[in-house]
Amino acid sequence: MTIKLTKRIAADLLHRGERSIRIKEKGLEDADKAITREDVRKLISDGNVYAVAEKRNVSTYGKLLKKKRAQGRRRGSGRKRGTVNARKSVEYKKKIRGQRRVLLSLKKDSTINNELFKEFYKLVRGGSFASKASLLGHIRSKGVSITDEKFQKLKHI
Repeated sequence: MTIKLTKRIAADLLHRGERSIRIKEKGLEDADKAITREDVRKLISDGNVYAVAEKRNVSTYGKLLKKKRAQGRRRGSGRKRGTVNARKSVEYKKKIRGQRRVLLSLKKDSTINNELFKEFYKLVRGGSFASKASLLGHIRSKGVSITDEKFQKLKHI
């Protein structure tokens, strides 16, 4: 279509602004012919379309702090904000979302029906399972057949 379209699509794919997108001389003709997002992806992977490196002004003090934190400094109890329970909420969210992903994948490939899905979903919401493996073990104990191979795959979703 046009180079303007190619730049717009590339900006969207690279999560950058259109002004930071550059097209190499040898790729101009291909960029002009690109119609689909897949075409633009190919141009990006070939290196004909790229985004200019993001400019970042970091102060010397900022660099020093980053270095110290990498060493483990400045992370003590005096730096922490919020109660212990408030800080644990991130772990809880990760655990729950993982278990819900497992349930959804089992429902999609019709290993479990809608009634079982609802039952397990409520149990997950109530915090009955420590991990995805314990959830899968409970599902197996309810009589749902899950192969060992599928079990391992679902544990790592």
